[in-house]
Order: sequence, then structure tokens, then C-alpha cells
Amino acid sequence: EVKLVESGGGSVQPGGSLRLSCEYSGPIYDRALMGWYRQVPGKDRERVAYIWRSSGDAAYIDSVKGRFTISHDSAKSTVNLEMNNLKPEDTGMYFCSVAPSLRQLGTDMGYWGQGTQVTVSS
Repeated sequence: EVKLVESGGGSVQPGGSLRLSCEYSGPIYDRALMGWYRQVPGKDRERVAYIWRSSGDAAYIDSVKGRFTISHDSAKSTVNLEMNNLKPEDTGMYFCSVAPSLRQLGTDMGYWGQGTQVTVSS
């Protein structure tokens, strides 16, 4: 069984930084996609970034490019999201997700963690 556990959320002021970590366990496909999503009440869950486990190639939504960095640490079995220059609009519950393909990433066909809250406020 695949299990994902997020950590690293918290409250910061605008301009601050946080590092989220998602520790995974269980059978993960070598070519799996690993992603970070965020959600605020009343809005759809939004994909923030994803990375290919095998190649390390990554993609980001426009609003976080240049500020966020997703990475995969195979030795520690973690998918990390380094977030710098945080803005109030980055506030939300952040979820880690893993799926065998990009089409399945972010759907019920993938795996999800329980989430970690990020709050950016002055």
C-alpha cells in the first residue's frame, strides 16, 4: 500500500520561506509522477508543481515559477517543495500526490496525502 505523509507547513509573513516534505512508502512506479497541489476553501484543488521520478524533469504553474522548487530525494523517499518569497495568495492546504502517469496525477486514480497547511499573512 502506498502511503504519503506531508510535513513542513506553517505560518509565515509575506516574503518568507517554507519547505514542504512528502515522505512516501510502498510500491511506487519508477516512472511515477509526483506532485504538489493546494486548495483553499471554496475553490478547486490546484496543481502547483510536479516532477517525474525517473528523470527529475519538473513543471510549475506560472504563479510560482521562480519562487518554488520541487525536488525528489530517492535516498530519503521524499518529494520536497521549497517555497520562497511567499505571497498571501499562496495560502492553502498543500497536498502531495503520486500517480503512474500525468493523466492520472491529481485524480482519484492516484495516491494522496492528508495535507499540510500553509498560511502567508502579515
